[in-house]
Formats: sequence, structure tokens, C-alpha cells
Amino acid sequence: MQIPMTKPRNGADRAAAGGLMPRPAEAELAMLLEHRRTRLWEIPSLFHCSIIGTCLTPGELRKLVRKVVGYDVDLLSEITLHNEGVRLAGNQGFAGKLLQKTLDRRHQLTLKQFAKAKDATELGRLWDEAKRSGEIPGAYWAVLTHPLATEALIDAVFSDVHMLSHLVGAANRADIRRLNALEAENAALHARAQQIEDKLQTTLRARDATIRQLNDMLAHRLVEEQGGLEPDTAGSAGTPADEIAALRQAVAQLRRRLSTETGRRERAEQKAAEGGADLAQATTRLDEATKREQCLAEELAAAERQLALDPRTKPAAPAAEIAGATLLYVGGRPGLILNLQNAAARAEVRLLHHDGGIDDKRGLLAGMVGRAEAVLFPVDCVSHDAVATLKRLCRQAGKPYLPLRSASMASFFVGLDRLRSLGSPDASEY
Repeated sequence: MQIPMTKPRNGADRAAAGGLMPRPAEAELAMLLEHRRTRLWEIPSLFHCSIIGTCLTPGELRKLVRKVVGYDVDLLSEITLHNEGVRLAGNQGFAGKLLQKTLDRRHQLTLKQFAKAKDATELGRLWDEAKRSGEIPGAYWAVLTHPLATEALIDAVFSDVHMLSHLVGAANRADIRRLNALEAENAALHARAQQIEDKLQTTLRARDATIRQLNDMLAHRLVEEQGGLEPDTAGSAGTPADEIAALRQAVAQLRRRLSTETGRRERAEQKAAEGGADLAQATTRLDEATKREQCLAEELAAAERQLALDPRTKPAAPAAEIAGATLLYVGGRPGLILNLQNAAARAEVRLLHHDGGIDDKRGLLAGMVGRAEAVLFPVDCVSHDAVATLKRLCRQAGKPYLPLRSASMASFFVGLDRLRSLGSPDASEY
């Protein structure tokens, strides 16, 4: 793409049109390039976005836009500011000339270097060198405004800048991830440092308190040894060398006592902590044993009630209250199932059984739960998967379920006794 060229204008015309005179530092640059370079507004608009984004910093662009619009632009976002710069780049009036001058001033050294190029080949070589060294902004501006730049060179330079923007974006994302990780690590280190500082301050305060206590003890002892004189009075009267030695010896003894007592205290605290841990474990074991004892006592009582029954008579009242009910027993030991069903039959209860999915199909559980008024299962002889499925089905069907402590006959008798509260809303678990 060949950039169109316009008739050059001299310095006086440029000053009159824009009201901007070149600084002395730019005089040489203006003399070298004034009659040869392309103006910003003469460059096709599709290049303006890359020029504004590549050749100017956000701070320079914000300062320039503030001069053009005449009001504070600090609240504008970066993308809004960029769009405003792209819009001003096509302006041939004051805004475009101010942008042109700002870019020329910022990249004047690079413009002088590229002005020495005699043809497009040398211009391309300078661009490659700038790309390798990372001096992209100035070189990009110099190539796009150079009168010897060909369409092929401009397309190649534009493509390079376009791809570099993608690479920079990817690198920035990686940098952001690393920055977030470093910030998190810094926060953790800062918290750790604060903890150490707090602990150090506590230690220093304890040390200062110990020093004050020792000083008080020394002062009282000095008063006692000098016949009851006040410390200030005794000090003014002069202290013999043997008294100084005695005081030093007393300080050494007090320090040894302090070290000994500190060690004792630390050992006592360690023993107390160990004793507290042992007590907590013992309390937990005692609670478990008490609960187990209560369960065993309840099972024993239920078993004794069943053994006391005459097989030829009807069961006692607690069992009679569930007469006619259909119960489902899931899991358990195969050798006890017949005994459990016989015990249920004596209580006039129909007992269905499902082994939890070992031999019986798991899919039958839903139908069996629907047929039963309540469900029982021993927690020591049923799979976790079967229990989870069973609880879900009971909740969906609104049926109570009773987990039994074991697969024994005694636990089953306890379950039969507890089913007297079948209609209670709290009967789903115990």
C-alpha cells in the first residue's frame, strides 16, 4: 500500500498554520525531514490505530488529548482515550499537527537515523535491526512516514507490529498470572512476618518485665545490706568493691534461678498439654463406651423380654402395637434371616429381606421400600452404597428408616420396640 504524498510546506507555513514553532533541539530534524516525510493525516486511516497504540505511551496520549479537548481526561478509560487519539490522527488541523509534532519529538533520534536511508532496501534493514533490538515504536513511525517506503515494506512492517501485539498480549497474560501468584506469596510472607514480629514484641516485653523485676530485687537487697538506706542514698555514699562483687554474684544467681524456673515452667506446660490431649482421648473413649453400654443394655433388655415370652401366647404390648405392619430388613447375616423372620412373625409383622445388592438386584430396593412401612438395616453388615441408596429412597417415599447397631437378634428386637414411635416425625433415625 503506497502512502500518498502531499506537497511539502516550509517552516513558516507550518508555524502559521498550527501556531507551533519547533524547539531548537528539533531544528536539525526539521531541516532534514521537513520536505520529505509524510504527515500523520496523510497516512491511510487503517494505520492510525497501530500508530497511536505503538508509538505513544498512555501518559503522553492523555496529556496530548487534554490539550486538544480542553478539559480533564483523567477519568477516561484507556480504550476511550485510545479511540480519541485515533480519531484525532485524521485531523489536519491543530490536533493532527500536535500529534505529528509529539511523535516527531519523541522519536527524533530514530527519525534522524532512518533519514539517512537511500532506498527501500536499506530502510528495511534498519527496520530489521530495530525489531531485533526491541526499538519498535520509533522505527515504526519512521518507516510509515519515510518517502522511500514502498507498499511491500509498509505491509511487512504493519504485519510485524500486528503479530508483535499478539505476542505481547500473550506474554502479558503470563506475567499477570505470575504477578497474581507472587502477590499471594507476598501476602502469605507478610502475614508470617507479622506473626514473627508480634511474637518478638511479646518476648521483648517479657524480657523487659524480667529485667525490671531483677533490678527491683537488686535495689531492695542493696538497701538491706547497707542498713536500710534508700537506694539513691546508698549509691551516693559510694559502693565498696566487695559489695559490687556481691551484687554481681547475686545477679548471676538470680539469672540461674530464672533459667531454671523457665525450664520448669516449659516442662510443666508441655506435660499439661500432653495431659490435656490424653484427657480428651480418654473422654472420647469413655463417651463411646457409655454409648455402647447403653445400646448393649437396651439390646439385653429386649432379648430378655423376647425370651420370657411363651411361644404359644401373643407378644407383649410394644410388639403388638406394630402388628400387621410390613417391614424391610436390608443387609445382615444370611444365617440369621430366617430367625429374624420367625421373630417378626411372632409379633404379627411381615418381614421382607434384601441383602443390599450382593445376590439380590439393587433395582428391587425401590419397589420393596414402597411396600414396607419402615426399613431396618444393621450398620455393621451392609455396604455403604446400599445405605446411601436406601436413605435416598426412604426420603423420597417418606418412609422412616432405623439403623441398627449390629446384625444380631438383640439389635432387631430393639428395632421392633422402637417402631412403636413409627408415626413420630423423629423416628427416621436414632
